[in-house]
Amino acid sequence: MKKRSNCELAIDILSATNDGNDLAPEHLKLLEIAVNCPLGVKALQSFRRLHREVTSGTYARPWLQGVEHLTRDHNGYVSWKGLRVDHWSGNLPHTEKGKDAALELARRCEIIESRGEVPDTTSVIWKWEEGQVCA
Repeated sequence: MKKRSNCELAIDILSATNDGNDLAPEHLKLLEIAVNCPLGVKALQSFRRLHREVTSGTYARPWLQGVEHLTRDHNGYVSWKGLRVDHWSGNLPHTEKGKDAALELARRCEIIESRGEVPDTTSVIWKWEEGQVCA
């Protein structure tokens, strides 16, 4: 059996992920690099693992900064359990400051949820008052 090219594998991934919209930004970047550049051993292993996960249905977008329930899309929108709650641009998603911001954002979302409310940008950012506690 002929070994499939990175371009063929990338097409599989795109087909299974809503043209890449369901991939984490770092995974979409890996796909882009795999199509346009020769990959080193580790990058190739990561790309093939991504292909296996996507095509087997086991792919899950990683949590933003490792904080459970937070994800970030390609346009910078940060979601809590699939609901948009913030927008991050620049380098923030990849820094220690970003880790602290993600933890704080998750804390706020949990507080809002504990009140039986749905977290959104207004409740966790614009109208958030420091020191809020669960009612």
